Amino acid sequence: MQQLDGPSLSPLSGGAPKQLVVLLHGYGSNGADLISLAPMWRQLLPDALFVAPNAPERCPGAPGGYQWWALHDLGRAALAAGARHAAPVLDAWLDGLLAEHGLDESKMVLAGFSQGTMMALQIGPRRERALAGILGYSGMIAGPSLDAAEVRSKPPVLLIHGDADGIVPLSAYHHAHAELERLGFPLESHVSHGLGHGVDPDGIALGGKFVQRVLG
Repeated sequence: MQQLDGPSLSPLSGGAPKQLVVLLHGYGSNGADLISLAPMWRQLLPDALFVAPNAPERCPGAPGGYQWWALHDLGRAALAAGARHAAPVLDAWLDGLLAEHGLDESKMVLAGFSQGTMMALQIGPRRERALAGILGYSGMIAGPSLDAAEVRSKPPVLLIHGDADGIVPLSAYHHAHAELERLGFPLESHVSHGLGHGVDPDGIALGGKFVQRVLG
């Protein structure tokens, strides 16, 4: 199985990690982009290891950028197929990360942006043991729906989206919200007014509080 790598930030406490925050970047970006959230959250989680793996595929036309899968077709069926294709590599890497640090899913949060959120929402609910939480910025469910038959665990989810997002429209946020609500996930959400495809200070603050709370 392919190994992923990328930047990380060790626990502020200087001790062994007691929690893991995995930051999943968006299409054409890389782990160095999303690890920038870690310094803003590590005061809240001094015992957490922050890891931001680069996606497994180089992204054409984006120097230094990676993709979880190629976005040739933005239809929901194609997005679902892409996320399914990318999931085993990330799942196996998460298994290895947990084993390496002697932790279980209750001590891990997946925090994604855009295509990284699609990966978090693809993998998290399908894992047998519930993650501590899923934090999704500017993302969506990669598919027409979240199949109840595939849901094996229901971790708490926080969705954050800008109402001026021209890349992943607000309708995608409403769809993900409705699907997670339909299936009974513990769900929180926030819409940032005037925000495009990005993360604003309100979103960073809310995300930090969520991650701190679910990791207890």
